Amino acid sequence: MIATKPLRVFELSLLFFVLPILLALPIIKWIKLGAVGISILYVGFLVFKTYKLRLKRPSKPSGKFKLRVLSISLLLLVLGTILIKLYDKNLLFQVVKQKPGLWVTILFVYTFLSVFPQEVIYRKFFYERYQQLFNNKKIFFLLNVSCFALCHLFLKSIPVLIITFIGGCFFAYTYEKEQSITWVSLEHALYGNLVFTLGLGEMLAFPGAA
Repeated sequence: MIATKPLRVFELSLLFFVLPILLALPIIKWIKLGAVGISILYVGFLVFKTYKLRLKRPSKPSGKFKLRVLSISLLLLVLGTILIKLYDKNLLFQVVKQKPGLWVTILFVYTFLSVFPQEVIYRKFFYERYQQLFNNKKIFFLLNVSCFALCHLFLKSIPVLIITFIGGCFFAYTYEKEQSITWVSLEHALYGNLVFTLGLGEMLAFPGAA
């Protein structure tokens, strides 16, 4: 599908700025659902027909990627545990202890029905569709990360926007270096599932133990 630069900019604005803001507004739910449905169908068509997303065996991840993901995971585990104990120690591993079945279910649902589609849209589609519009790679990187954070605006939480912006930096960096939806999705899922496991999932709209 061929589109001129002004049309691409307009498309980007609608999908990644107007839509997230619309979802955060107190308007009729069916309008939101309709807008999301149309957007998913449109992006899905482009991803599978124009950019030909094909699942294939990923190349071996770099040593730097494995070391970085391990280091961040351990840091997240330690800092998350400390913060929860200071805030409310009863939250620590609450879902794991009280609803282990829900915990296992969410791990799979989040990974395959949330993380993977997000990475396809915000990395595969976003990079291939809009990267050529920007000569400055740093500006494009910040745009991608900002749009990723903005898609969580409906949660109406500044801490969530900050967390997802930081997370988006890691995910965009991984995609640029590894050029693999598989590895960036794995990293995204690992951090998100770790947050949920620790007991901070409700902040990111995960089901809680209550």
